[in-house]
Amino acid sequence: MAIAALKMLTLDSSDARRDAAFWSTVLGWEVAHLQDEYAMLTGPAGVALGLGLVDDHEAPGWPNAHGSKQFHLDLAVEDLDAAAADCVAAGATLPDEQPGETWRVLLDPSGHPFCLTQAANWG
Repeated sequence: MAIAALKMLTLDSSDARRDAAFWSTVLGWEVAHLQDEYAMLTGPAGVALGLGLVDDHEAPGWPNAHGSKQFHLDLAVEDLDAAAADCVAAGATLPDEQPGETWRVLLDPSGHPFCLTQAANWG
């Protein structure tokens, strides 16, 4: 039996409203709460994504030889190039440094790296 269940992941943010709009567009999740200091999206199975304003937020570097990005989200998509273009149109950045062929690393508007990968690669 599990000790706990993951119900929400919260990301530090330099602009909670902007990041909520971005992640809502990317994930198709509803914005359940929105204010300058904090936003929350709700997704399937009761999982939520929080976005908390942090003064003087510093984005993790990408690429980062020290591996100090801390964590990143892996998102399954059907069409890698189309999904990357849609994320960029929503406010993401596609860095030049791309370490693989079957996924794309992007940066959300606050600079957090996340990966898009082809859904067929997920078991």
